[in-house]
Amino acid sequence: FMELAARELDGIIVRDAEDSEKLAAGVTEAIQKGLLPGDLDPPHYEQIDGLGKTADEVASKIIAKLPKGNGCVVVLVGLSGTGKGTTADKFKERLKNAMSWSNGNCFRSLTLLAVTHCMAKGFAGFDAACLTPENLAAWSKMMQFVGVNGKFDIRINGLGIDVLVSEIENTLLKEPNVSRNIPAVAEKSQGEVVRFASKAVKKMSEAGAVVIIEGREQTLDFISSPHRFCLMLSDNSVLGKRRAAQRIAAVAASRLAEGGDVLEAIHAALSELAT
Repeated sequence: FMELAARELDGIIVRDAEDSEKLAAGVTEAIQKGLLPGDLDPPHYEQIDGLGKTADEVASKIIAKLPKGNGCVVVLVGLSGTGKGTTADKFKERLKNAMSWSNGNCFRSLTLLAVTHCMAKGFAGFDAACLTPENLAAWSKMMQFVGVNGKFDIRINGLGIDVLVSEIENTLLKEPNVSRNIPAVAEKSQGEVVRFASKAVKKMSEAGAVVIIEGREQTLDFISSPHRFCLMLSDNSVLGKRRAAQRIAAVAASRLAEGGDVLEAIHAALSELAT
């Protein structure tokens, strides 16, 4: 088990490093395009050690540091598996004015506009060559962050489209011609999306919301907020052990026949994964 856990931890660190490199490249391109400042001093993140703490305890520690009765933006970073998403969920359970922000629908909206552009030009399919700074700037202006019926939403208005993201987030924005082209669009539009997100979370916090945005420092450094926290574990090996246990449980559950021996299934799963 310990060998498997060590491999899982190495995998987490390698994947996170690869993701960080890709984001850093996107940020560099955004700085070159003038979308993000090139002289930003790295902001300070308060370290929150989650070792031996429940998600509720971690959330309580952060909530105690936030302004009372006012909206604000809370930035959460940390290695994969340190509990950023779980902590955000606890915020929403504990604070009636808490909400999460995800860049996912921004990238999907830009991809929809890019695909629509290619179709209008008569291309056989999506062509990444369309992702020029000029086109991305034009498409970004077709996205507005709006308040509708007491809720916040993204309006896409351009290239013959006029919809709210909430109306199409589970349909049009998840169609294959959008989903499969998101990586190509995301690689070229980090700056556009970070700028959009920065304005959106500011608007939400000014309206009284506690906005939680979680991800990587490479992009979140550009989100304005004094409330920054890095979730970590003082013993990183726990991340590998947790991931190993999750994989063992998944394999064991998939192989366990009704009425079968659970311990035997776990041992078999460990043997399979450890080889």
